[in-house]
Amino acid sequence: MLRRTYDDQTCSIARTLEVVGERWTLLIVRDAVRGVTRFDGFLASLAIARNVLSDRLAGLVRHGVLERVPYQERPPRHEYRLTAKGRELVPALLALMEWGDRHLCDESGPPVVPEHADCGGRVDVHLTCRGCSAEVVPADVVPKEE
Repeated sequence: MLRRTYDDQTCSIARTLEVVGERWTLLIVRDAVRGVTRFDGFLASLAIARNVLSDRLAGLVRHGVLERVPYQERPPRHEYRLTAKGRELVPALLALMEWGDRHLCDESGPPVVPEHADCGGRVDVHLTCRGCSAEVVPADVVPKEE
Protein backbone atom coordinates (compact mmCIF):
# COMPACT_ATOMS: atom_id res chain seq x y z
CA MET A 1 0.00 0.00 0.00
CA LEU A 2 1.07 3.55 -0.58
CA ARG A 3 2.07 5.61 2.40
CA ARG A 4 0.36 8.98 2.56
CA THR A 5 2.81 11.64 1.50
CA TYR A 6 0.20 13.85 -0.12
CA ASP A 7 -1.92 14.97 2.85
CA ASP A 8 -2.39 18.41 1.29
CA GLN A 9 -3.64 16.94 -2.00
CA THR A 10 -7.23 16.26 -2.92
CA CYS A 11 -6.97 13.48 -5.47
CA SER A 12 -9.39 10.62 -6.18
CA ILE A 13 -6.63 8.63 -7.88
CA ALA A 14 -4.41 8.82 -4.79
CA ARG A 15 -7.34 7.77 -2.56
CA THR A 16 -8.10 4.84 -4.85
CA LEU A 17 -4.47 3.73 -4.83
CA GLU A 18 -4.67 3.56 -1.04
CA VAL A 19 -7.22 0.76 -1.52
CA VAL A 20 -6.08 -1.07 -4.68
CA GLY A 21 -2.68 0.35 -5.56
CA GLU A 22 -0.53 -2.48 -4.29
CA ARG A 23 0.37 -5.05 -6.95
CA TRP A 24 -1.10 -8.11 -5.26
CA THR A 25 -4.38 -6.35 -4.49
CA LEU A 26 -5.39 -5.82 -8.11
CA LEU A 27 -4.37 -9.38 -8.96
CA ILE A 28 -6.63 -10.65 -6.14
CA VAL A 29 -9.49 -8.57 -7.54
CA ARG A 30 -8.71 -9.92 -11.04
CA ASP A 31 -8.94 -13.48 -9.73
CA ALA A 32 -12.16 -12.72 -7.83
CA VAL A 33 -13.66 -11.42 -11.07
CA ARG A 34 -12.62 -14.72 -12.68
CA GLY A 35 -14.48 -16.65 -9.97
CA VAL A 36 -11.82 -17.45 -7.37
CA THR A 37 -13.41 -17.21 -3.91
CA ARG A 38 -11.35 -19.26 -1.48
CA PHE A 39 -8.06 -18.49 0.24
CA ASP A 40 -6.36 -21.59 -1.18
CA GLY A 41 -7.60 -20.69 -4.67
CA PHE A 42 -5.97 -17.26 -4.47
CA LEU A 43 -2.86 -18.82 -2.98
CA ALA A 44 -2.54 -21.31 -5.85
CA SER A 45 -3.30 -18.78 -8.56
CA LEU A 46 -0.95 -16.06 -7.33
CA ALA A 47 1.92 -17.94 -5.63
CA ILE A 48 1.77 -15.25 -2.95
CA ALA A 49 2.96 -15.56 0.65
CA ARG A 50 0.12 -16.59 2.99
CA ASN A 51 0.61 -13.61 5.31
CA VAL A 52 0.59 -11.15 2.39
CA LEU A 53 -2.57 -12.73 0.94
CA SER A 54 -4.26 -12.66 4.33
CA ASP A 55 -3.36 -8.99 4.78
CA ARG A 56 -4.55 -7.99 1.29
CA LEU A 57 -7.83 -9.91 1.63
CA ALA A 58 -8.48 -8.27 5.01
CA GLY A 59 -7.87 -4.85 3.46
CA LEU A 60 -10.25 -5.53 0.58
CA VAL A 61 -12.90 -6.68 3.06
CA ARG A 62 -12.28 -3.61 5.25
CA HIS A 63 -12.78 -1.33 2.25
CA GLY A 64 -15.91 -3.17 1.07
CA VAL A 65 -14.43 -4.52 -2.17
CA LEU A 66 -14.85 -8.13 -1.01
CA GLU A 67 -17.09 -9.69 1.60
CA ARG A 68 -16.04 -12.62 3.80
CA VAL A 69 -18.81 -15.23 3.78
CA PRO A 70 -18.86 -18.51 5.75
CA TYR A 71 -19.25 -21.64 3.64
CA GLN A 72 -18.47 -24.34 6.22
CA GLU A 73 -19.06 -24.60 9.97
CA ARG A 74 -16.72 -27.42 11.08
CA PRO A 75 -14.04 -26.35 10.81
CA PRO A 76 -15.10 -22.77 10.18
CA ARG A 77 -14.18 -21.72 6.63
CA HIS A 78 -14.88 -18.56 4.67
CA GLU A 79 -14.80 -17.46 1.08
CA TYR A 80 -14.35 -14.02 -0.41
CA ARG A 81 -16.96 -12.66 -2.79
CA LEU A 82 -16.89 -9.46 -4.80
CA THR A 83 -19.31 -6.81 -3.60
CA ALA A 84 -21.06 -4.37 -5.92
CA LYS A 85 -18.24 -1.95 -5.06
CA GLY A 86 -15.70 -4.59 -6.11
CA ARG A 87 -17.49 -5.31 -9.39
CA GLU A 88 -17.25 -1.60 -10.21
CA LEU A 89 -13.49 -2.17 -10.60
CA VAL A 90 -14.06 -4.32 -13.72
CA PRO A 91 -13.80 -1.37 -16.17
CA ALA A 92 -10.51 -0.31 -14.55
CA LEU A 93 -9.15 -3.86 -14.83
CA LEU A 94 -10.27 -4.06 -18.46
CA ALA A 95 -8.62 -0.71 -19.23
CA LEU A 96 -5.34 -1.95 -17.70
CA MET A 97 -5.65 -5.20 -19.64
CA GLU A 98 -6.29 -3.37 -22.94
CA TRP A 99 -3.27 -1.12 -22.34
CA GLY A 100 -1.11 -4.16 -21.59
CA ASP A 101 -2.40 -5.98 -24.68
CA ARG A 102 -1.54 -2.96 -26.85
CA HIS A 103 1.87 -2.18 -25.41
CA LEU A 104 3.26 -5.27 -23.68
CA CYS A 105 1.90 -8.28 -25.56
CA ASP A 106 4.20 -10.70 -27.34
CA GLU A 107 3.63 -12.11 -30.83
CA SER A 108 1.25 -14.80 -29.52
CA GLY A 109 -1.33 -12.14 -28.70
CA PRO A 110 -3.40 -11.42 -25.60
CA PRO A 111 -3.54 -14.23 -23.03
CA VAL A 112 -7.21 -13.47 -22.21
CA VAL A 113 -9.94 -11.87 -24.31
CA PRO A 114 -12.93 -10.42 -22.44
CA GLU A 115 -16.26 -11.56 -23.88
CA HIS A 116 -19.87 -10.58 -23.26
CA ALA A 117 -21.53 -13.50 -21.40
CA ASP A 118 -24.78 -13.20 -23.37
CA CYS A 119 -23.55 -13.08 -26.97
CA GLY A 120 -19.81 -13.87 -26.88
CA GLY A 121 -18.85 -10.51 -28.41
CA ARG A 122 -15.59 -8.80 -27.47
CA VAL A 123 -15.84 -6.31 -24.60
CA ASP A 124 -13.88 -3.04 -24.89
CA VAL A 125 -13.58 -0.04 -22.62
CA HIS A 126 -14.68 3.26 -24.18
CA LEU A 127 -14.81 6.84 -22.94
CA THR A 128 -18.19 8.47 -23.47
CA CYS A 129 -19.25 12.05 -22.83
CA ARG A 130 -22.14 12.23 -20.36
CA GLY A 131 -23.34 15.46 -21.99
CA CYS A 132 -23.56 14.55 -25.67
CA SER A 133 -22.97 10.76 -25.63
CA ALA A 134 -20.07 11.08 -28.08
CA GLU A 135 -17.19 8.63 -27.87
CA VAL A 136 -14.16 10.52 -26.56
CA VAL A 137 -10.46 9.87 -27.23
CA PRO A 138 -8.00 10.36 -24.34
CA ALA A 139 -6.50 13.49 -25.95
CA ASP A 140 -9.90 15.20 -25.69
CA VAL A 141 -10.20 14.70 -21.91
CA VAL A 142 -9.46 17.86 -19.93
CA PRO A 143 -9.25 17.66 -16.12
CA LYS A 144 -11.39 20.33 -14.48
CA GLU A 145 -11.30 20.96 -10.75
CA GLU A 146 -14.71 21.27 -9.13
